[in-house]
Amino acid sequence: MPKVSTDRLTAAPADQWRSYDEFAAGIDTYRLPPLDLGGTTVTVALEGGPELFLEFLDGESVRWNASGDLDTGGFVEDRYDAVAVRDDVHFVNLLCGFADGEALTVVYSTTSHRAMAVRSQIQGEATEGVPQVRQTFWAGTTGADAAGDVPGPSRDLIGQRNVYRYSPYHLYEHVYLSSERYAWQCLQGVQRGHGDVDLSTVWKFEDGLYLFCFREFKIAVASVWVHDLGYDLRTTGIFLGLNGQGQSEHSRAGGHIYPLGSVRYPDVQPI
Repeated sequence: MPKVSTDRLTAAPADQWRSYDEFAAGIDTYRLPPLDLGGTTVTVALEGGPELFLEFLDGESVRWNASGDLDTGGFVEDRYDAVAVRDDVHFVNLLCGFADGEALTVVYSTTSHRAMAVRSQIQGEATEGVPQVRQTFWAGTTGADAAGDVPGPSRDLIGQRNVYRYSPYHLYEHVYLSSERYAWQCLQGVQRGHGDVDLSTVWKFEDGLYLFCFREFKIAVASVWVHDLGYDLRTTGIFLGLNGQGQSEHSRAGGHIYPLGSVRYPDVQPI
């Protein structure tokens, strides 16, 4: 049972929206341990043309290149962060140092050889009513004979209501409203009392394992998560956004999932 604190239960001022770096501090406390992929390589062929080759040099550095929409112009060296979200499923985030304000997140299975990738990009200027961070999604394979269903958009989470405990003083609630939006509120933390409805994307990777991504309207931040809604009830994620000084910043996140329940719509379904 993760430790729970009685700190940070004071409501945040309604007129003082927290910056991304303020609420992200410590949100990786209950994250799964990092995975050292040093000495391994993986080739990911993504639907639509892009292909990635990743050579992990040690526990923090990767040499990689990409073609097509992800063209790196040759090999580049970057920092990476990896987690084994299941024994055979790796969550890898590349910090894309060659392109400020970008991140590339790759999830792949070493047994089914299925993969998916998310490119997150901070746009140069904010446009009212449009999230400033854009995300692009691909399904793929790791070069071997792939088994099982192709990862793709899923409606499985619609109607679910979960609580996420990221640290002793980070507690959030999510309600998945449709195939395009979810609602959140902060129950504990510097954002306590704040909440919104933001754009979201859900893909199913395999049984009980879902990619969940959101793009906020109020501040320039987006996130990529893998929710394990099987027996483990754990979540692993990353943030990309602009901090309080207006600089792009990457953050790790993760924690425990507590399902509160779900609803079923009797006739007309959400989009």
